[in-house]
Amino acid sequence: MIRVPPALKYRSFAWIWFGLLISMVGTQMQQWALFWHISLLSKDPIAVSVVGGVRFVAVLCFSLVGGLVADRYNRRNILFFTQSTAMLVAILLGVLTISGQIRLWHIYALSAIQAVAMAFDLPARQALVPNLVPRDILPSAFSLQSIAFNTGAILGPGLSGIVIGYLGQEAVYFINAISFLAVILALVALGDIPQQQAAIRRGLKAAWMDIRDGVHFIRHQPLILSSMILDFLATFFSSANTLLPYFSQNILHVGEVAYGWLAAAQSIGAVAVGLIASQYNRIQRQGPLLMGAVVAFGLATIVFGIARIYALVFLALILMGAADSVSTIIRNTIRQLSTPDSLRGRMTSINQIFFMGGPQLGEIEAGAVAQYFGVPFAILSGGVGTLLGVWLVAMLWPSLPHYSGDEAAVPAD
Repeated sequence: MIRVPPALKYRSFAWIWFGLLISMVGTQMQQWALFWHISLLSKDPIAVSVVGGVRFVAVLCFSLVGGLVADRYNRRNILFFTQSTAMLVAILLGVLTISGQIRLWHIYALSAIQAVAMAFDLPARQALVPNLVPRDILPSAFSLQSIAFNTGAILGPGLSGIVIGYLGQEAVYFINAISFLAVILALVALGDIPQQQAAIRRGLKAAWMDIRDGVHFIRHQPLILSSMILDFLATFFSSANTLLPYFSQNILHVGEVAYGWLAAAQSIGAVAVGLIASQYNRIQRQGPLLMGAVVAFGLATIVFGIARIYALVFLALILMGAADSVSTIIRNTIRQLSTPDSLRGRMTSINQIFFMGGPQLGEIEAGAVAQYFGVPFAILSGGVGTLLGVWLVAMLWPSLPHYSGDEAAVPAD
């Protein structure tokens, strides 16, 4: 029997969760509309991969600073700024499109600006969650976050295809801009949120020392480090989603509406898993479950690459989303429970380099492979690479596959 998830009983978390749920629909609409837009402006698959490269550079340059800012300053205020910046980017995309002036370089430049904002947004947002709910409710909270993201990723891509088909490309961008108001209003409703802020030491040298403290912490936490590397390898090799416009048009021969639902398929599986996981306070045998989920993700990617029937591709993408959701929930729980509050922003920012760097670099890799060997081979080889990545992590960090979830002690703050 489905009951109200424990995390939603906490008012502050419920406010921010509902705001993110609405905003994620618009964000996912824009993401997939951008890929479709690029495919119309350029017939070269590598053109869509440039977006990944631009985003990765932004994350690499600003993520560690974003984590330090999230530990030193008020996380709620940071989110006000980052969400407002993302809303402005969406408005500019809409204006350039409706005026007929949009070019590839506009999309790349605005994607870079939004990626910089997100480099500050994610550490603050993830580190804020443990300030809103007790420790034992965190698995439920992260499951709900996965549901919010993936519900948006179900509705967003499907709606993007419909909106593009009936209202035009620019309408997607304007709708996304409006959706950011849900998060901004939720932040207003939150009020002041207590957090343990890191001591502010003045000067660049002090800032570098604080960042170094975060890196030092990760290096001496094998569970956190190995889960980050596993995430990076899986997302690097299986970042084939950006090839969906080309796969849809050239392999399956379907239009924008059918493409939109393919783009939503992974999130259908992820939401189903998230609903189940949100009912539990604790998850047992987390290590074996994490490794098995990533193996399933790689196998489903291989099926995606070899399939030529729409329904089979749709099913493979659903399975990929379900496996990825299990992996995401477990990874977030391990990291947040093993990290002091005063270091959570920096931990999340380092993690951001791995879990955003993997997909963004993977988009470049997938686009380059697709350019020379074809889209299906790029997807298939990515699934094989994911399986090899799981084997490598299991060999280098044998403690991760045997982690049950009971071993982690609460770090002292």
